[in-house]
Amino acid sequence: MGEYVVAGKIKRAQRLLRAGTETETIDRALDKVIAEHERNRLTRKANERFVRSGIKIKDVYGKLAG
Repeated sequence: MGEYVVAGKIKRAQRLLRAGTETETIDRALDKVIAEHERNRLTRKANERFVRSGIKIKDVYGKLAG
């Protein structure tokens, strides 16, 4: 059963990624995972810089206060 599940996931990813082969599917999927990780890393880094900057946010609409 495990092999069938994996094969099904690969076929579904192949359609979503519009890849011609299973190898290309896996390569594209890995590229996407790596790119997402890098985006997340950069987002965390930017957020940390923002928080450390000590900038004050003025809540002009009164939506941030709980």
